[in-house]
Amino acid sequence: MRKIISLFILYSTFAYANAQRLDRFRFEAPLSFALHGGPTQYFGDLYSFWNYREGLQPDYNVTLTAKWTTGTNIRLRANLSYYQISGDDNAADPRSGRMLRKLNFRAQNWEGSFQVEYYLLPVKLYHVNRSYFNPYFFVGAGLTTNDPHARYRGKWIPLRPLKTENKAYPATAAVFPMGLGIKYKTNVWVDVFIEGNYRFTLTDYLDDVSKYNISGFYEDLIADYGRWGEGPNPNRLRLAIRQERYLFENGEPNIELIRATNGAARRGSGDPSLTGSRGRYDGYFTLNVGVEIFVAENIWDDWIFRKKRGGYRLR
Repeated sequence: MRKIISLFILYSTFAYANAQRLDRFRFEAPLSFALHGGPTQYFGDLYSFWNYREGLQPDYNVTLTAKWTTGTNIRLRANLSYYQISGDDNAADPRSGRMLRKLNFRAQNWEGSFQVEYYLLPVKLYHVNRSYFNPYFFVGAGLTTNDPHARYRGKWIPLRPLKTENKAYPATAAVFPMGLGIKYKTNVWVDVFIEGNYRFTLTDYLDDVSKYNISGFYEDLIADYGRWGEGPNPNRLRLAIRQERYLFENGEPNIELIRATNGAARRGSGDPSLTGSRGRYDGYFTLNVGVEIFVAENIWDDWIFRKKRGGYRLR
């Protein structure tokens, strides 16, 4: 009888200790942080992937994300991104006619957004029971800065202050992210993931190009240029028109020809119905790979320092 009682006590003690060790993982960890990055592809008047298959011309982005679990399959997220987008007529398909314009731009912007994620499998559960694979989609809204520059004579010139199309557009623009992703659980505290995210916007000026040509405002550009570039803001005309036909050999605008053609020099996509207030807006796409870390009271004790306390590892 004593042996049976002793074995029972020993078993109970072991079971209790093991349960205590496992119970440290039996909680929900609704808060997490993620760091991710990858290529960024711009879509607009200086890039025509869909019509002419001009190939990928990616830039880059880096993003920090905070997430919070609110429902069985729902998480909220806040993003802060730094990204670059660019376009260049020199890379255009000859059939597009864009090579003649010789326009280019580069923008290095910040984006902040709030999004809602919906997961295929439940996410509001004990942390240790997270699914190993979990696809999701998300939608949201936010703001991006808008600071396009053009490369001119070896320098990057800010375009927004120049009003190259005689229009003052704001330094920020609304964005509406939408995308798909899939996550993989590597251990109790860490997921890795890949996601694609397209941003719809409410601006056609991420690239500083919207109007089909300068016919409606070329006299304003000429007035700022002056006769030989001595006007108050000559770079407005210099960067509004880059077609060689309208330039002298030294690269300066041919004022007489611009006037003689009534400002026919091209800027926009080629179809007036697709530009300006009636047309399509610019956008950009990111394809990111990242790491997500879930936060709880004993994350440092159980994850970072677990080897010092016995070396167990629970996946």
